[in-house]
Amino acid sequence: MPRRTATMLASTLMLIALLCAGVFIPVPYSEMSPGPTVNTLGDHDGEPVLQISGRKTYPADGHLNMTTVRVTSADYKMNLVEAVYGWLAHDSKVVPHDTLYPDGKTEQQSTQENAEEFSQSQESAKVAALKELGIPVKSWVIVSTVVKGSPAQGRLHAGDVIKAVDGTAVKQPADVAKLVTRHQPGEKVDFTIVPAKDQAAAEKKNTTATTTQDVTITTTTSDDSGKKRAIVGISAGTDHTFPFTIDIKLADVGGPSAGLMFALGIYDKLTPGDLTGGKFVAGTGTIDDNGKVGPIGGIEMKTVGARDKGAQYFLTPAENCAAAAKDTPSGLTLVKVNTIEDALGALKDIRTGKSSDLPKCTTK
Repeated sequence: MPRRTATMLASTLMLIALLCAGVFIPVPYSEMSPGPTVNTLGDHDGEPVLQISGRKTYPADGHLNMTTVRVTSADYKMNLVEAVYGWLAHDSKVVPHDTLYPDGKTEQQSTQENAEEFSQSQESAKVAALKELGIPVKSWVIVSTVVKGSPAQGRLHAGDVIKAVDGTAVKQPADVAKLVTRHQPGEKVDFTIVPAKDQAAAEKKNTTATTTQDVTITTTTSDDSGKKRAIVGISAGTDHTFPFTIDIKLADVGGPSAGLMFALGIYDKLTPGDLTGGKFVAGTGTIDDNGKVGPIGGIEMKTVGARDKGAQYFLTPAENCAAAAKDTPSGLTLVKVNTIEDALGALKDIRTGKSSDLPKCTTK
């Protein structure tokens, strides 16, 4: 066999071997790509995304689209060829597997966590929108979760209303940890609560629960990576009663990143006129009860997905601005927002044709 032919054959066989190896060798990476975008003012799967009853609403025909990111599952084994393709592709991003699924988190655990965050983001969106409209919302601090095997297990329950700790009134969730950590591990801490069942019964009757109980729990030592401190094994959260019904109908979506767009959609439906002035506006960002907008993951994929659907403007959390601005899709204007007030101000500039006044994202 001629030397040239032998060399070509050997090279071809080596290339085939490398390709085969690339297909079968798993690598510790996952892929992110643009997911669906949904207009919070429109319908999804045949029904309105935002459904409000018990309060006058107004037609809202614009686009205020929430955006999502599609990720490979926790148990998906990416191979080397797929990783290289993802690194080179413009509409996907390859990241270390542990970035999306830290500490060996399973698909089921991730799905459950995302569902809980999505539910909380809906509540915060409602509160932020109504506060911005000056509509009062009743709020109180509750036991959000109880850690299995902790001192609080069997003594406190999810949904219990925490009225006071050691006789000091609790106004917000952070107060609970602050008051508990005043103790040394092994000391007793007194909780004044309204049991969850009594609170639920009062809400059903549209009255205020008056029955309280005192529960004494012996603290233990924290076992996380932070500073050693006294704990009882609960996390505190906030629950609300709204003056009318607001339902958000959107299945198969998880995480907290749609909070801002839900809040804006609710605000738009409860006010006359059109917030967008006919422009296609998309965006992302967590939101808290006070209207503060927080950062999210996968910003580059969300801007690509939004532009592909026709978005002209993208409301971007301030902390995501630099990353998003590094590779902005052509034709999309990134608007920097820190709060719901910022977002409403930007929407006013957009609908009145004052786009030059918008606080735009930069790489700095």
